[in-house]
Amino acid sequence: MSIVLFRIDERLIHGQVVIGWGHELRPDRYIVVDDELAASEWEQELYRLGAGEAEVVFCTVDEARERVAEWRTESPRSILLTADVSSMERLARDGTLSGEAVNLGGLHAGPGRSEVLTYLYLTQEDRDDLGSLVAQGVRVSARDLPDTARVDLESLLKP
Repeated sequence: MSIVLFRIDERLIHGQVVIGWGHELRPDRYIVVDDELAASEWEQELYRLGAGEAEVVFCTVDEARERVAEWRTESPRSILLTADVSSMERLARDGTLSGEAVNLGGLHAGPGRSEVLTYLYLTQEDRDDLGSLVAQGVRVSARDLPDTARVDLESLLKP
């Protein structure tokens, strides 16, 4: 499998991903799945600056759904990123990500969000979408950096 990490992180390409996860996983490519960003070339350029030597691909959720199988078999080691739980849930529909593991990274405080971990704040919609991911056969856990403990979804969502 050449997609070495599926991650939800509102900051997308940033220090924790490039330095923390990048040093551990050595990606050749970042795949950013975001409907709005896929249409904004100037914003894409900003993210490319942070990716170092790695290739960066931007696409919509629908485009990514069509290409996930291809990316899994290609040789570049890739990290696939979405900025929100909803986009990853839409990507996973119809079993597209069945059997995969999704990492919850930084989702920070905001309106309607409640703290689950110091780096993870979720809305009720996020919680529902995470449940949908699990129902689609996706393993979900939170982990901000590769050297920190993984927290499984069941523990995260306990009342």
